[in-house]
Formats: sequence, C-alpha cells, structure tokens
Amino acid sequence: MPHRVFIDGQAGTTGLEIHARLAKRPDIELLEVDGERRKDPIARAELLNAADVVILCLPDDAALEAVALIDNPAVRVLDASTAHRIHSDWAYGLPELARGQRSAVSEARRVANPGCYPTGFLLALRPLIDAGLIRREAEICVHALSGYSGGGRAMVDRYRARELEGVSAMHAPRPYALGLAHKHLPEMQQFAGLAHAPLFTPMVGHYYKGMLVQIPLPPGLLERRVDARTMTELLAERYADEACVHVVQPAGSAALEDGFLDPERCNGTNRVELMVFGDGDQLLLVARLDNLGKGAGGAAIQNMNLMLGIDELAGVAI
Repeated sequence: MPHRVFIDGQAGTTGLEIHARLAKRPDIELLEVDGERRKDPIARAELLNAADVVILCLPDDAALEAVALIDNPAVRVLDASTAHRIHSDWAYGLPELARGQRSAVSEARRVANPGCYPTGFLLALRPLIDAGLIRREAEICVHALSGYSGGGRAMVDRYRARELEGVSAMHAPRPYALGLAHKHLPEMQQFAGLAHAPLFTPMVGHYYKGMLVQIPLPPGLLERRVDARTMTELLAERYADEACVHVVQPAGSAALEDGFLDPERCNGTNRVELMVFGDGDQLLLVARLDNLGKGAGGAAIQNMNLMLGIDELAGVAI
C-alpha cells in the first residue's frame, strides 16, 4: 500500500516543490482537501489525522495550530517552518549533521526540517568544531546569498513583477536582516554547538534559486594552522559516505568558472557542495546548495523517506 502523505500548505513555494516531486511517486498517496471543502477546518483536521506523514509548509503560528489538531498518535509530522527547530521534543532533520542524527530522524514522531542557510552553515562548520579546529566560544561571521524564492511566495511575486518591467527594473543584490536577529540564528548556534550566535548577513539576488553560504576563517580563529588542502581533506573524510554532501577537490579553484562562483550550480539537486578557498593565514569556507532542494523541499523528502523507513534517496536528485 502507498504511504499516505498530507502537505498542509501546498500552495506555498516549498509546498509546491514537495508536491511536484511526490506526485510522481507510485509509493506515495497524496491526500488533498476536496475543492468544495477547501476552507473547512474539519476537513483539514481529518486529513491531518489520516496521513502516515504530515508535511507542514506553513508560517510558524499556523504550524503550531496544525500540530495541535493532530490527535492520532500514529501520525508522524515533518515541519518545514521554524516553529520547532530547536524544540527538545523534535528531531532536527539534518541526517548528515553528526553521528546518530540519521537514526534520530528515522525514529522520531516529530521532525523539524532545517532552514536553508543553516544547512549550508552547519555542514561546513560543524566538522571543524568537532575536530577541535574552532573553539565553541569563537566569534563566527557568515555571509550568504540566496535566490529570491527563499523569501516565499510574496517575494517571488514581487521579484517576478519587476522582471516583467524589464532589465532596468530588476533589483541589484540586497542585504537584509540587518537588525542581526535572523530567525535562523537559534538553530545555527545550537546545532553548531557555539557559545554565541554567529554574526549573520544574508543577501537576496535577482535570480530564482541557488545559495552560497560563506564563512571567513581569519588569522586567530583556528586553533592550529592548516592550509586549504588539509581542511578540504578533513571535510572529505567526514563526508566520505554521505551521498548528498560533496567536497570539491582540489581546494577551491576547481569550483570556479572564469574566476567566479556560480550560486545556481547545485540547482535541481539535493546536493551540498563544500569548498575551501585561500591559503596561509586566511581561509574561506563555502557551501553551495539549492535553497529549494537540500535547503527545503529536497531535504523534506529525504527526511520523509527516513521517517517511512524507505530508501533515503528515493525521489531525490543528487
């Protein structure tokens, strides 16, 4: 029998991405509200309690409300919002994070899908902390660039409207979250094991999807001197058995195209590429990913597969 999955919030950017992927799979039965009952809260509650797995693609408050409507103990929930990412009763859905994390996701009744920026940040930085190269008390800076789909349906509509006006109306890259309190900071700090939240400066570009997360490693931040090649080898060893994490070798330069780093290169995949640039006293650690792939919908499908006990990579492009 197919596994029953209900996507609550399938009209949003992430929901549409997940729905399109799962609709092609014969092992999945997508539960959907009948058109005549679309606004009926009872119909929604029925589906929330009828699924094997519920995937929440909702704002935080609506995600909390949806979880409160589930009274069937057999239903497993995967939440793509930020509402439960650092909640002690929810497993954090980044199987590659550390030893035991994949089992935690597989066994959990409640799983929080990671944020897109934290996915790149954690997969790049956490091995260096675990290896003792970076102290947990270190002051970390993170600079990132994302396509506009990362801002959700409203931002997508605004950017596409500008595109219709012509090239001259298109936005230049724009930094945001300059209050330095981005909603992803708590999970970045907690799951990296840092004593302090990083200084995080994200930027949105006028293209649909694709993400770069950049972590400068200046003199004094590392506990011992290493070069780009050595750090690349450390990362490659850590992720040698991970299908969705690719370490670019040789260090850094192999990823460049005419001297530039393309943020869209991993689009359409569930792959995170890790790169180390520089040498000597200054290094730059970079993660590249599709913010709607491993940063959202692809990660959700990978987690859903684990929760259902089927091939982790079913329906996932690498």
